[in-house]
Amino acid sequence: MVQGVSRQVIVVKSPDPRFFEQAIFIVKEDAFGKGATAEAVLQEARRAAEGYLRRSAGWRKVYRRIPAPAYAAAGALAATVCWVVALLL
Repeated sequence: MVQGVSRQVIVVKSPDPRFFEQAIFIVKEDAFGKGATAEAVLQEARRAAEGYLRRSAGWRKVYRRIPAPAYAAAGALAATVCWVVALLL
């Protein structure tokens, strides 16, 4: 939805361009009125973008280390357990 209001935004280039080109932050209207400098707001936006990338990429590294046959074996084991439980009930 588009509104007729102008906003201040900060565009942060991604440190890892494989996933994102840039992050766009919409700055609160009173952010600079609370004594924050432009540099402080920019640093906070960079920290938020880098933190998001670290949190989301952390689990992918773990999943990449697990070989595909291990996923297949885990799925087969889970299906077998479900089948045995269904037979016993």
